[in-house]
Amino acid sequence: MANNAVVNMFRVKELRSKLFFTLFILAVYRLGSVLTIPGINATLLARYFENLGGGAESAFASYMDFFAGGAFERFSVFMLGVMPYISTQIILQLALVIFPGLKRMAQEEGGQQRVQRWTRVGTIVVCLIQSYVVTVYADSISRAVPGVLVLSGWKFNMIAMLTVTAGSMITVWIGDQITARGIGNGISMIIMAGIVARIPSAIWELGGSVKAGKVDLVFAILALIMYFVIIGFVVYEQSGERKIPVHYAKRVVGRKMYGGQSTYIPFKINPSGVIPIIFASAFLTFPLQLANGLASDSGFGRWLGAVSNALNPNGWLYIVVEVLLIIFFAYFYTQVTLNPTEIAKNIRENGGSIPGIRTDKTEEYLQKVLNRLILPGSLFLAFIAVMPKLIQRAFNFPESISMLMGGTSLLILVGVILDTMSQVEALLKMHHHDGFTKKGLKPRNL
Repeated sequence: MANNAVVNMFRVKELRSKLFFTLFILAVYRLGSVLTIPGINATLLARYFENLGGGAESAFASYMDFFAGGAFERFSVFMLGVMPYISTQIILQLALVIFPGLKRMAQEEGGQQRVQRWTRVGTIVVCLIQSYVVTVYADSISRAVPGVLVLSGWKFNMIAMLTVTAGSMITVWIGDQITARGIGNGISMIIMAGIVARIPSAIWELGGSVKAGKVDLVFAILALIMYFVIIGFVVYEQSGERKIPVHYAKRVVGRKMYGGQSTYIPFKINPSGVIPIIFASAFLTFPLQLANGLASDSGFGRWLGAVSNALNPNGWLYIVVEVLLIIFFAYFYTQVTLNPTEIAKNIRENGGSIPGIRTDKTEEYLQKVLNRLILPGSLFLAFIAVMPKLIQRAFNFPESISMLMGGTSLLILVGVILDTMSQVEALLKMHHHDGFTKKGLKPRNL
């Protein structure tokens, strides 16, 4: 019987255990996404969001739900998801780059564990701030729909803040468990699970919009075809790489001779993957939620209301800021993970050299190659991320459908699936089984 990659996945005990563990943890996460926090009337809350219609508040709710998998509109215990953790990570990574003392401390023995502790403490602080904004947002809903809040005042505020903060930290812990004992990057898998969970309802809503005459059938079909084309472009872009040849000279250690071999350094077209998209979205989520939740008709609240309207996820300012942030984080994350200085140092210390490049020019050459790769890669990410929003503005596509079936969701889905497939492929090869392709998932050389 011919080897089948899917069958092989369940033949290998280690891989089978990882897969089942990942699926079980994701099921637990989805269960927590439908558990409403205490003090909320879930029926009246659902009715409020059903009757919300269009506008900035509807776009805000759809945007927050995009990363929480529908948990935000339910006011569930996991309504903030992993976004506070990602926001804190961004702040600390920027601090490590800006302050050399912090970077030196992080590189010392035990430094990474210390940074992880700071990240978790900072996540709790961010969660408490965002959960307080959630209570203000819930209070504004209760004024529009009396009876939404079963509890009120400080009792609801305390319960909601503690519950939502605990829920976010549990979500981070769930992500860590998937990374350590399951398949794929846990945080990315949680975001992907939230997106996948909402796709069926988005397709159903699209069918209802076509049936009601709100969306033209021909345009809906063309939009779906466009999304499949985008998936193809993303897969093509993710598999492309630039191979930098490296030759290692022969050297004698004791009585043995080492080296004399040629290899290469693989630089992807988009070295940072989908991280710039996730980072840019998390970076915008925090101020957007604060502005929307604390907006009012007087004083400072009026200014926050103006900020909330300006940062409408379907507005021009948001699109421009998102594009700039994607490009920035593409450069920033690549410099953190693929430091040309460190790569050049390792090549020199192991007696290696790049053919045609002087040894003292290795770092400069690697930096030039990375710059040439990052710019088109980041522009491609930005274009794919904002193109559906432009189409939504032009053809009045529903926000929830545009958000879920748009470029950002497709980039995250395809990127996470490809990374997960690569891990599965490596485990199958390690256990002497064929992977998804007989020759493996070979990237294209550019």
